[in-house]
Amino acid sequence: MRVLMTGGYGCIGSWVAKQLVDEGREVWVFDLEEDKHRLELLLDEAGRSRVHFVQGDVSDAPALLSAAERVGATHLLHLAGLQVPTCRANPMLGAKVNVLGTLAVFEAASTLKGQIERVVYASSAAVHGPADPDSPGPIGDEVRLAPLTHYGAFKVCNELNARVYWLDRGIASIGLRPWTVYGVGRDFGITSEPTKAIKAVAAGRSFAIGYGGLQDLQYAPDVASTFVRAMVAPYEGADSFNVRGAVVPMESFVEALREASGVDRVTFGDRQLPIAPDLDDSRLEAALGTLPRTSLADGVAETYRRFADLHARGKLDLSDLGA
Repeated sequence: MRVLMTGGYGCIGSWVAKQLVDEGREVWVFDLEEDKHRLELLLDEAGRSRVHFVQGDVSDAPALLSAAERVGATHLLHLAGLQVPTCRANPMLGAKVNVLGTLAVFEAASTLKGQIERVVYASSAAVHGPADPDSPGPIGDEVRLAPLTHYGAFKVCNELNARVYWLDRGIASIGLRPWTVYGVGRDFGITSEPTKAIKAVAAGRSFAIGYGGLQDLQYAPDVASTFVRAMVAPYEGADSFNVRGAVVPMESFVEALREASGVDRVTFGDRQLPIAPDLDDSRLEAALGTLPRTSLADGVAETYRRFADLHARGKLDLSDLGA
């Protein structure tokens, strides 16, 4: 398996790279610029040497095709994308990266159909709108999708286009819908605040999470393992699946961090984020088999330990926490 990742220097991509490197594989990252600061938190120099940079813009279809052909990619893992604030501020740019970039990935897979076995891509829980208070309980991934953001709408578009590529050209794909991913390397986006809270406490600071309510907290190594499983598990077709972690009130996260650190320095708000937090992932497990599920207590404790160790060695970047 030779994996070409777009957006591979982000949090999920860095954890995927770590898993693949730990398995003895090499990985190629197609991105605008080489930025290994997250990889440096997870891999030593020898490990990082197995992660190769290929420069290019994901919305440049010929460049992406050339890269996939050059490295002999057998799997395309598409993680590149602009998040909610950027898509809100500049919908045209958001569509260029999130929609045209995804089409470029599928066009490469179509052109190199004999070479590329599967596309796995990041959709998002943002394809769902808010939970219906009159319908409690986990929400399946085949419900009507009603996003409230351009970002969510772009992800719905990508899921539909993936299905068409299967129907028209036989391109197999799996889309995964992460929610609040937390862990070392998660330093950007609205749902990065729980991770920032762990980092702040490890550095002896306080932190205020700007929202609360029910959360679906997903440990980054588990999410990365799910993406890897989606690349290697036997599968035919094109479908998109919810990803589920620990669905808990924010109080439970703060308590887990208090238990891990021995201090109480985190507060949170009462605003529920406008995406249904309680999602059913039973179809994903049926398709891929039993998935890794690190408990919230263990995931928070391990993330705190990693941050505390980095801080003790003077290698913890606190710039994302503000003044």
